Amino acid sequence: MPLIPNELIMSRVYDAPRPLVWSVWTDPKHLRQWWGPFGPEHTSCELDFRVGGEFSVMMKARDGATIPARAEILEILEPERIVYEGAADAPTACGAGLPPKARVTVLFEAIQQKTRLTVETLFPDMGALEAANAAGYTDGWNMTLNELGERIKGGAFKTN
Repeated sequence: MPLIPNELIMSRVYDAPRPLVWSVWTDPKHLRQWWGPFGPEHTSCELDFRVGGEFSVMMKARDGATIPARAEILEILEPERIVYEGAADAPTACGAGLPPKARVTVLFEAIQQKTRLTVETLFPDMGALEAANAAGYTDGWNMTLNELGERIKGGAFKTN
């Protein structure tokens, strides 16, 4: 259980070096292949990877609906940490675009040739956390992180 009651923490260890896992999060051609629980069919993926920049992924759900994920990047400490905050006006609770705003910290920890990836989401209060979970936030992230692991294991991502 997290020390902060309105925080969710999810973690995975991937059998890939930290530079590769970092690239999967910071290169739009990689990001569009795995972001979100709906699979790799996204209509668009834009990433302005700098502090103050934004990323936007228009996810295509299995029923054909388009679901936006949008956020502002608040902090980058390469290759250890990315902090972003969901756009307050986004209509869905899907990782970025959490109404009301939630802050997401993504940590990349090298463990020999593996990487521990931790996603920490700090919600404004317990009500916001409960609303996000009711909308599928935790389930969606768990599916996303598991699928990301399968894609890494299958060799889907290459660094230049």
